[in-house]
Parts: sequence; C-alpha cells; structure tokens
Amino acid sequence: MQFESAFLPLLIFAKAPEPGQVKTRLIPALGAGGARDLYLKLLQRTLTQTFDWPGQRFLYATNPEHPVLRALASEHGLKLRQQCGEDLGERMANAIAEHPDGALLIGSDCPNMDSTHVLAACRALNRHDTAIIPSEDGGYVLIGQREANPAPFQNMDWSHEQVLSDTRQRLEAAGLSLWVGPALWDLDTPEDLARLHGELRDTTLQNAV
Repeated sequence: MQFESAFLPLLIFAKAPEPGQVKTRLIPALGAGGARDLYLKLLQRTLTQTFDWPGQRFLYATNPEHPVLRALASEHGLKLRQQCGEDLGERMANAIAEHPDGALLIGSDCPNMDSTHVLAACRALNRHDTAIIPSEDGGYVLIGQREANPAPFQNMDWSHEQVLSDTRQRLEAAGLSLWVGPALWDLDTPEDLARLHGELRDTTLQNAV
C-alpha cells in the first residue's frame, strides 16, 4: 500500500492558559495576564489557520479538562488529548506514538504558521522519514514523522539554540531521512513583539500587545 501523507493527523500542543504559566519570557513586557492573553490569541490563531486541514486534528493539552481548552476544541472540531511525559521531548514522542502510521506536530508560537506550511511538510513525508519546519532561533515549529520514532526527542535540551542541529544528528545516526522547509519565526521574547506589529496585519494579535 502506497504511503499517503495527505491524511496524516495534525497534533497541536497547548498549555492551560493560566497567568504565570504561559509565555513567561514575555511577562516583563506584558505582565502575567497580558502574556496569558497573547498566548491564548496565538493558540486561537493557530486553530483558525489550520481549520481547513483535511486530516484529523488533535489538541494535546497539559490539562485537557481546562474549560477554555475544552471550549476551543469543541469550537474548532478538535479531538482533545492529554499530554503524557516528564518533559517536552517525552510528551512529543508519546503523542506521535499514539499515531504509529505518521503524524505532524506543531505548537502555537508561530504567528505565520498555516495549512500551506503543514501541507508542504506532509507532502515531504512521501519521500522522507521526517519533516521539519525550523524556527529562526535554532529550534523548529513543526515536526512530522511517517512512522513514530522517539530518536529526535529523547533526552533533548530544548532550551538552547542547537535543537535543530542536535535533531539532525540524531536522525542521521538513526538512519532516518530528513526534509527541512524554510524557517519561520516564533514569538517568544519581548524583541519579537515589535516584529509582530511590523509583519502581521492580524489586529487581534496586535491588540493583545
């Protein structure tokens, strides 16, 4: 049977939108409540921008019982799932492992992410084991696998600028081929807020800052 990537599930990672728990690096600029509000608007934008994805969409949440996340999942037609694991890498690996025939995983930090980027990565999985869309800060905003494999996620230091480089090395060591798309920027620091105003016409996001 030919591998058909067009119907891979899209897994969207989300945290419970509580002040002081999300976008913590933006708290000095926006305050805890403002950082929470921006996080929620980014998440809502991600769900809207990927609404036309033809495959199944799942919202993997740190707390799937949170009323805001439950409401968003219902509004956008997502299946709600629990993130499981001790660290980010373990949670990502476990989520993809629930879809052993392949999946795509994104967060909500990338204001420019939409279904066209997801589709490009998905199509690349017809020819490669792994697809990644990098972030400009050395990490990535999307990873897809045509078969679940924990190699890119185990014991990874997610806090430095070598995440993509380390991931490449791990995939090469595991004998897994890789497609890398054009880099996108993600919104993590106060410096990124000015870029948000300069590059996006989304007034909902701009009004959040």
